[in-house]
Amino acid sequence: MGIKDQFQDKAQDLADRAGQAMGSKKDEARDRARPGQETGQDRDQEETRRAQQEEQDRFDQDYDV
Repeated sequence: MGIKDQFQDKAQDLADRAGQAMGSKKDEARDRARPGQETGQDRDQEETRRAQQEEQDRFDQDYDV
């Protein structure tokens, strides 16, 4: 095996490992993003619930007079 072949093999090996590392980092990022999305949905639901409660309170105050 010549020097050229050794360098090509090493380059291919490094490219393969880099591709695997990128894939695992993308998976990690995707996993970290999921809880954030769920938290965002929970926050939206909480804001909706709070707005509905405030509207109900205003409605009740109007009829308490």
